[in-house]
Amino acid sequence: MNAQSLQERIAQVESKRALLLKFKTDPTLGSLSLDVDQALIEMDDLMLEFQRTFPNGIVVEPPIVIE
Repeated sequence: MNAQSLQERIAQVESKRALLLKFKTDPTLGSLSLDVDQALIEMDDLMLEFQRTFPNGIVVEPPIVIE
């Protein structure tokens, strides 16, 4: 996996979090609200681990050109 595709996937995960927060406020979810809470916890853990692994974001270095 290259840096660009990893950044795109992380952005997708971050965008899904807002949707989960919207679901969390839905009073008709019943017991599914537990699943939404768990998904939010796991998503937050994933994002925290990503930030720990790449504290400055993903740095894409230009390819080395040998002349």
